[in-house]
Amino acid sequence: MLLTPRHRTPRPRRRRTSAALLASAVCVCLVAASAPAEPLGVGDRLFPHLGNPGYDVAAYDLALTYSGANDKPLKAVTTIDARTTTALSRVNLDFAHGKVESVEVDGEPAAFTGAGEDLVVTPHDPLPQGSWTRITVRHTSDPVYGTGRQGGWIRTGDGLAMANQADVAHLVFPCNDHPSDKAMFTFRITAPDGYTAVANGLPAGADRSRGATTWTYRTRHPMATELAQVSIGRSTVLHRKGPHGLPVRDVVPTRHRAALEPWLEKTPGQISWMESKVGRYPFETYGLLMADASTGFALETQTLSLFERELFTEPAYPAWYVESVMVHELAHQWFGDSVSPRTWSDLWLNEGHATWYEALYAEEKADRPLAERMKAAYRSSDRWRATGGPPAAPQVPDPARKTSIFRPNVYDGAALVLYALRQEIGRRAFEHLERVWVALHKDGTASTADFVRLASHVAGRDLNGFFQGWLYGAKTPPMPGHPDWKSAAPTR
Repeated sequence: MLLTPRHRTPRPRRRRTSAALLASAVCVCLVAASAPAEPLGVGDRLFPHLGNPGYDVAAYDLALTYSGANDKPLKAVTTIDARTTTALSRVNLDFAHGKVESVEVDGEPAAFTGAGEDLVVTPHDPLPQGSWTRITVRHTSDPVYGTGRQGGWIRTGDGLAMANQADVAHLVFPCNDHPSDKAMFTFRITAPDGYTAVANGLPAGADRSRGATTWTYRTRHPMATELAQVSIGRSTVLHRKGPHGLPVRDVVPTRHRAALEPWLEKTPGQISWMESKVGRYPFETYGLLMADASTGFALETQTLSLFERELFTEPAYPAWYVESVMVHELAHQWFGDSVSPRTWSDLWLNEGHATWYEALYAEEKADRPLAERMKAAYRSSDRWRATGGPPAAPQVPDPARKTSIFRPNVYDGAALVLYALRQEIGRRAFEHLERVWVALHKDGTASTADFVRLASHVAGRDLNGFFQGWLYGAKTPPMPGHPDWKSAAPTR
């Protein structure tokens, strides 16, 4: 995610589940069916009730039927294939803000109830450890929210799009809504004639019948729920080729196609630039979704990044800035999407790297010196740490605004950590580390500890002390190679 100027502080699997994260929560799944239903979680420090223990999702199949009105609930069927990691008499799913009509477990009707923002399902027979199960939920998906809970569906000028980061995919569909449990996705979206539906992954067919079309899309790589994307609108899908014949598809409001095309032509070159830095693009396709909506951010939804259309048509934004925002979300495809955070405290690995390549691109393509930006960040770093926490230990989000974890400390503050690391171990070792990191953890999840361990291995020496200060210190350590850099004292 990248906050746009009017909403941001001015700035200048191998699928693996963390045993440590789950251990404290798994035991509560073995409750008797007669005990009161309660919301669970995987123990995330920032979102304690997000995700659910006791199972690992392998695949989602999400079927949505859109009426043509973006203020009306969609009819939906969500099918989840999962493997249990412990014996379960109940299964908790994250789901809120929709009406559940029925639930089946392995084809048999199952009892269900709500608990907090969990949907608690009681199958007819308990599920043994190590068994495969299929859960089918028939429900509605409501794109209209109250003032106290935003996110999930975004109502655009001509339809809908998704923005599920960080904790609101479960306002759209039942799921295990934590990035530590990535899964494959199939989307089946039905909309009236005149609308176009696009989702993550590649198209797998379009069936037309009785004034409507059902589009099917499938991912070829596992994905976190917060990265799911569905666009429904009066849109045009533009196609071009990227490096190595990569399919690049962009989704734009049809009436703005001509104005947006010059920006979209830049994407293949940007992909080539990123590949020159960190290696081959990790997914089956890429493209931009330009939505007629005022969101205040751009978002790295996997293979189809979400942008406000006005970012590209508002003349006040300089071209170099717009292109750097494009590269920020593109860089996330490696850092955050292919390599997902093990916990939300590892967010700095996502945003710090995306900010790093955004700034590096601006330096190489628009003569915006990286060192100047990092020096400015250093001046503000102590203030960011005081108000938002150090980069790898961000403060708990405001309950009324969960996206408040996206503060400057995990953007330029985290990019500053990477700059310090490059200064400490040298450019050649740093660039090698970046390539190894995305290759080693492709399609999986990784933690701050994993990054520290790999950096120490690449550097050939223990860097734990270096990272302790830079990632967790209340004060910013001295910058290697720049003893004259100063950080301003935090204000009250």
